[in-house]
Formats: sequence, structure tokens, C-alpha cells
Amino acid sequence: MKHTDKEADFTLDLRGESCPYPVVYTLEALEGMSKGELLQVITDCPGSFRNVPEEALAHGYTFAKEPVKNGQEYLFFIYA
Repeated sequence: MKHTDKEADFTLDLRGESCPYPVVYTLEALEGMSKGELLQVITDCPGSFRNVPEEALAHGYTFAKEPVKNGQEYLFFIYA
């Protein structure tokens, strides 16, 4: 896991999307990005706090920092 203060290249706002869509849309977005670009994902689906990191890591992506829980929202910063 790399630590960075780099701004995200893309933001995916998935608030209101129920599982499994946050995982599906996150993986689709990462596949379309160039290696090294940073994706910020915002979701409010409780299951995604576990599912998004598990699936992103299983597909070989890395996180810029630990997932963040911000009230009802979850923030992920994932490198393509």
C-alpha cells in the first residue's frame, strides 16, 4: 500500500447504488484507466466496505490509503 496525497484522476460517485453494483462499476472503471492513475470511489452501500477492497485486491489493484468510513459513506482510493 502506497501513501499519497495525490489528487484522484477520476471520481466514481456510487451513492445510492446497492451491492454488488459498487464492485462491478469500480472494476469496470479501473479496467478503463491507465496504469498508475488514481480512482476515488464514494459509496454508501455497507457491504462495499468489505467487497470493494477484496475484489480490487483480487484483481491486482493497489490502494493509495486505507478505506475511509465517513458517516454513512465509504471512500476508497485505488490505483489502476
